Amino acid sequence: MTEVDLTCRALMSACDDAGIAVTDVDGFAFYRGGVDAGLLAQTLGIDEITFCASLSGAGGGSAGSLGLAAAAIQSGMATVVACPMAFQQIGTRFGAAYARDGVGGGPLYNHASPEDDYLRPADLVAPAQMFGLIAQRHMHKYGTTREAFAEVAITFRDNARKTPGSLMTKPMTREDYFNARMISDPICLFDCCVESEGAGVVLVTSLERARDLRKTPVEVLASVHGGEGDWGQGIMWLNMPDEIFSSSGHRGIAKRMYERAGIKPADVDVAMIYDHFAPMVLLQLEDYGFCAIGESNDFVLDGNIRMDGAIPVNPNGGQLSNGYLIGFSLVTEAVRQVRGEGANQVAGAEVALVTGGPAALPVSGSLLRAVR
Repeated sequence: MTEVDLTCRALMSACDDAGIAVTDVDGFAFYRGGVDAGLLAQTLGIDEITFCASLSGAGGGSAGSLGLAAAAIQSGMATVVACPMAFQQIGTRFGAAYARDGVGGGPLYNHASPEDDYLRPADLVAPAQMFGLIAQRHMHKYGTTREAFAEVAITFRDNARKTPGSLMTKPMTREDYFNARMISDPICLFDCCVESEGAGVVLVTSLERARDLRKTPVEVLASVHGGEGDWGQGIMWLNMPDEIFSSSGHRGIAKRMYERAGIKPADVDVAMIYDHFAPMVLLQLEDYGFCAIGESNDFVLDGNIRMDGAIPVNPNGGQLSNGYLIGFSLVTEAVRQVRGEGANQVAGAEVALVTGGPAALPVSGSLLRAVR
């Protein structure tokens, strides 16, 4: 199957779920290249596309694609916008995308450039190495421990075991975690997301139309993308000022998002947090206000991200254990949770937070609420 095959199947499934015709789709909001809107239109028989746009930043735009679609609806540029993601890794794995000279089976993605000249002498060729440095800085400043990272990995594995279709369902113990091989200190094997293939689509339309469709509508309360300029390229930069080096780069995003939605962190019932690496979950918990800056270690170790905790995080197992679609499996699970359709459902969930791509520019966050 190609990425177009995967996208079309996901889109048809989403339309069936909503109870609308595929040909009613007249807009696309992307956040990663790979699938051409024109090819989708001719494959699916869509008569006319009136809106087509994309965010940059790969996984950083996953949550923000909902806002891009909502803007098209509010402005009248489209009536039904599809937010698709398809991911297929033939010939190379995404984790090897930064490998030089084909290391790890991947092509030479980063050709010689002034920016690259700062990375190669330090052998920074994989995402885990770069995020490992951010995690190290947080540990140095705040006393954060690998025990907290283990709690994230173990909690998400337990959640994935209760979610059909998860890739990683073998029980994980604390001993399993600490016996895993080190990838880039302090990031070990089980701190890294799985690499998978698949697709997902979310449809965005007006609230008036959504009320007449098949399923419970989900309102986009707020959706924000962007970030602080000091983050630069984030994953490929690592030259941020010290006060934000050990953050996820989401603090400004979180502030604007809560202000637009008119709610507080305490109003969020479930959080779908971008977990390409376990340490970055802790940093986002701080940036989104679920605990104070520097206090995520104890917050996590106290059980607050578990299903019965103060803020259940990634009930489907997240990208560490459920599957990795560059953020979109978190978006679709956020919709399921506020609908009450999660396989591992948070009781009474009304408001969900979903985040996109920490430590990059742009990053994004969205708040979703069920419409009863």
